[in-house]
Amino acid sequence: MPHASPRRPRRTRTALATAAVVGLSLALGGCAADSGGASEITFLISKPEAIPFFRDLVKTFNAEQSDVHVTLDSASNLSAGFLRGNPPDVGLLNYNEEMARFMERGALSDLGDMPEAKRIRPDVQDLVDQYATYPGRTSVLPYSVAAASVIYNVKMFEDNGVEIPTTWDELIAACDTFQAAGITPIYSTFKEPWSVGQGLFDYTVGGSIDVSGFYDELSAEGTDVGPSSTVSFEKTLKAPVEKMVKLASYTNQDAASRSYGDGNVAFAKGEAAMYMQGPWALGEIAKTNPDLELGTFPLPVTDDPDDLKVRVNLDLALWVPEVGTDKAAARAFIGYLMQKQIMDDYNAAFLGFGTTTDAAPATDPRILGMQKYYDDGRFYQGASKFIPLSIPSDNYMQSIVTGSDVDSTLSRLDADWARLALRG
Repeated sequence: MPHASPRRPRRTRTALATAAVVGLSLALGGCAADSGGASEITFLISKPEAIPFFRDLVKTFNAEQSDVHVTLDSASNLSAGFLRGNPPDVGLLNYNEEMARFMERGALSDLGDMPEAKRIRPDVQDLVDQYATYPGRTSVLPYSVAAASVIYNVKMFEDNGVEIPTTWDELIAACDTFQAAGITPIYSTFKEPWSVGQGLFDYTVGGSIDVSGFYDELSAEGTDVGPSSTVSFEKTLKAPVEKMVKLASYTNQDAASRSYGDGNVAFAKGEAAMYMQGPWALGEIAKTNPDLELGTFPLPVTDDPDDLKVRVNLDLALWVPEVGTDKAAARAFIGYLMQKQIMDDYNAAFLGFGTTTDAAPATDPRILGMQKYYDDGRFYQGASKFIPLSIPSDNYMQSIVTGSDVDSTLSRLDADWARLALRG
């Protein structure tokens, strides 16, 4: 999945960096001097467009103190590093079901005693625990949350007298209004399966059910998932997936052949009123039409506005491996990265939402429509992200929106889940 394209980042204040490294020296005491030089640690960052931002921070950090030297790494294979017993000393990566396997095996150290851990919002920390936990450890510290919902063309809504919908019926009425005016209600890019999974599928499911609760129940069913189980993909997700199909009928006729890049350009040119993409698309749209006024709102899929929620994922999360070469140095660097101003600068530059209780609110008008829902904890992690990559769920959703039968496709997903549970 693409990440949010950055706006121009603000320089981290020199005074801030200096204060941080003074604290670092105090925290490490004389260990660097005793060892005859600076502690050498590696820092792995997985987000390509964020590399310049963190490269500058690493340069500042290394220049302002001599106890720890950080080497930025953006190319190493994470799984290979853990298998060889030589993982990076600090990781800052997207956190998902695949990453969680390192936590549940005890490969990540406990950071729960760090002051920075106490600043994390409990409901945001819970996003980590929804994937996996390790007894007695806080192994991952959320750094930034990407919130996604419906992107809409503000002027197109205003010109056609359409209010932001807060119920399913209002959404369908809005689609009908745009269609009657000769405007494509929703621009879709079904050529790439992931764009269906993270968009229409995640939005309709997440707005309808308790996503993490559903997967807890599904995991409890294990190999019994199927026609006779209490919960299943076919039983539980049929209604929201049928709504996904309904919304697919309001998309551009060539959706099956349109890619993510095509969608960004088309939406920038005003070819539709709504677009089911995350904040990563906003910067791409701006490359074609920087003056286009855009907003966001959660997709309504029930008749109760209180059900409105936004889709989130842990865009970046920090961790230190259990077998790290110098945990004290790694933790000191984490303390530096997690200063309020540095985190706020990152989120402002990359359209993220803060993970801490003292985080600054979003200021970009394109994502402000999600702020109140995020503040209130009205969010969910995408249903597609709880499914192991060995099950091609995005491809299944792609087949449904392009004409496959809902029941039989969801039944196949149930069978895949049961087979995986049997092997596990």
